[in-house]
Amino acid sequence: MKKTLFCLPVIFLIFVMACLPSSASAAEDYSGTISVFKQSPEVQPFFNEAYGYAVFPTVGKGGFVVGGAYGKGQVYRGGNVTGISKLVKLSVGFQAGGQAFSEIIFFKDKRAYDEFTTGEFTFDAQASAVAITAGVQAQAGSTGATAGASAGPKTGKQLKTTYNRGMAIFVHTKGGLMYEAAVAGQKFSFEPL
Repeated sequence: MKKTLFCLPVIFLIFVMACLPSSASAAEDYSGTISVFKQSPEVQPFFNEAYGYAVFPTVGKGGFVVGGAYGKGQVYRGGNVTGISKLVKLSVGFQAGGQAFSEIIFFKDKRAYDEFTTGEFTFDAQASAVAITAGVQAQAGSTGATAGASAGPKTGKQLKTTYNRGMAIFVHTKGGLMYEAAVAGQKFSFEPL
């Protein structure tokens, strides 16, 4: 019984990762995702003022007690791609379901950008992301990244967000349903181009 209970989240996570887009449509995925974030009045100013940003077009997340998430992204500075980043998240706690979302992390200055691109960077479970999808709340996590809440861009009720420790995080839910009350963190790897 224990073995079956452990295998369910692993099988579900493999299914979610198999549904992620192929690299053939990667260029469209990045430009399309950036366009979605630029449509949000809350996010627009960050594109003008940030030193750089990392964008993850699709992050697949799933679990049942034990869960995980995975996504592949690109890191930008001055509008140019500087490297590839992978997001991995493992969590344990009360959770069930699956979800796909896009994520963008803005770096206020060179220090924040350098901290993220050192090769391995980990967010803790305390910080949260602002959800730009109507009616959605999201947890992303970072050692003090950013916190906020949103009713979505279509409602006009987004709360103002600022950088926290040099980073601001936004997510856009693409689909799925997941209930989660878990201790989790996101870990990022970075490979320069």
